[in-house]
Amino acid sequence: MRPGTLIRLSLAGNRTDRLRTGLTAASAALAAVALLAAATVAAIHGGEWIDKPVDLGVQRVLSSGSDQYASALLAEQGLRPGVIFALVMLALPVLALAGQCIRLGAPARDRRLAALRLAGATPGQTVLIAGAETAAASLLGSIVGFGVYLVLRVVLDRRNGDGKLLLPTDVRPNSLILILALLTVPLLAGLIGLLLMRRVVVTPLGVERRPREHGPRPWPGVLIVLGLVLFAPKTLADLVPDDWRLPEWTPLALMGAGVLCVMVGVVLGTGWISYTAGRLLRRYGRGPVTLLAGARLMADPWNGSRTIGALLAAVVFGAGTLGFRADLATDFAAQDRFNQLSDPSGDRYVTDTSFYFGAIRLVMIAVTIALVVAAGGMLVTFAEGIVARRRTFAAMTAGGVPRRTLGAMLLWVTFAPLLPALLLALISGVSLIRSMRTEVPVAGDTVKVVLPIPIPFGPLALLGGGAVLAMLLVVGAGMMVLRSSTDLEELRAS
Repeated sequence: MRPGTLIRLSLAGNRTDRLRTGLTAASAALAAVALLAAATVAAIHGGEWIDKPVDLGVQRVLSSGSDQYASALLAEQGLRPGVIFALVMLALPVLALAGQCIRLGAPARDRRLAALRLAGATPGQTVLIAGAETAAASLLGSIVGFGVYLVLRVVLDRRNGDGKLLLPTDVRPNSLILILALLTVPLLAGLIGLLLMRRVVVTPLGVERRPREHGPRPWPGVLIVLGLVLFAPKTLADLVPDDWRLPEWTPLALMGAGVLCVMVGVVLGTGWISYTAGRLLRRYGRGPVTLLAGARLMADPWNGSRTIGALLAAVVFGAGTLGFRADLATDFAAQDRFNQLSDPSGDRYVTDTSFYFGAIRLVMIAVTIALVVAAGGMLVTFAEGIVARRRTFAAMTAGGVPRRTLGAMLLWVTFAPLLPALLLALISGVSLIRSMRTEVPVAGDTVKVVLPIPIPFGPLALLGGGAVLAMLLVVGAGMMVLRSSTDLEELRAS
């Protein structure tokens, strides 16, 4: 197939296809900006704590190379990995949004690709068309994101009163890392597009039917437990012999793998939660709303994982951040209490906690942005699900089912798996931090202070409530699509 023909076929479609292309490109641009920002922070050099000889001995100072930055998050080498990790985690919901945008207009696209298969296109050619459609939109978004990144470098080049830079606008990422960051989103989007089109490529007539013999199993819980084990630093000390010399980045890599395992376990576990909620609704439901919702959840239990996956990942990360904040606050309180008991009348060194809590506030702002982005992706998926089933909903309305019954059914389908999944995400995120320790001991020669680390129920409830509110807004906006999709004109043959 010629490249021109491939591009023309991949860009063909109606308004929905053009909307899908625009949304995919926009989400790819946002993800590219986040990944490029992480690569920029990784390009900073210097900032290691070294022992500098002075007249009276040695003094620990920061090595040169990053002393031009006002924030310690950029100046200190040990704090920069946390910034990079937060930026990468911020890109994950945006990547999930790109995956959800790819599904927009899926039925019409399936029919178009199936028609190409029936017209004589080989499976390989159909795969190229399906992959090129999403990869081209994502590549366009990455290029736009690179342009936005260059503009932001100029616009955000600011200094404080001491002449220090507020952001690392004076460094550039390595060329290879820059190219990888720009190509990550198109490659992932192309793979997701191929995965979604696999059944159309194999069976263009859509006659394949594989009945579900049993529902999802709770095996993702193993991933959650594995993530908690990997995150605890004492696990590495217990498993590795004392004479082994591991790289310095090993504990950080294990902690990152632990967070990833917990997130994946929570997202995949939503399938089992949805199926179980559907079984309970079918068994104990006493009305058409709950019975319809139970049947819908049992028929497609993985819809929850696809729809609210990005939201749950952001909640896990936010809950872990709140748990770390409680740990840090208890640590400061224990140190202060120890100083009071050790020297009640003397001068005590007071730690400036504003920097640490300010960094945590920045992380929570990133989590809030991730929740907003995830809500946008859920709105796209929710509306697309209604539009894809508009003939079914119109037929039910014509048969006498009130629209409010369909709306209540969609509400049950959304929140029946969402609430337990949110609870699981909050518990898993806090458990990541509490797997390290549940109390803070500070001991001296004659004084020992031990303070238990409290569970931040209030902030966790606020985080969970914000996620529920976001879903309520999504469902409310989707109900407007439901009204137009249940019009009797949808039953006309096209």
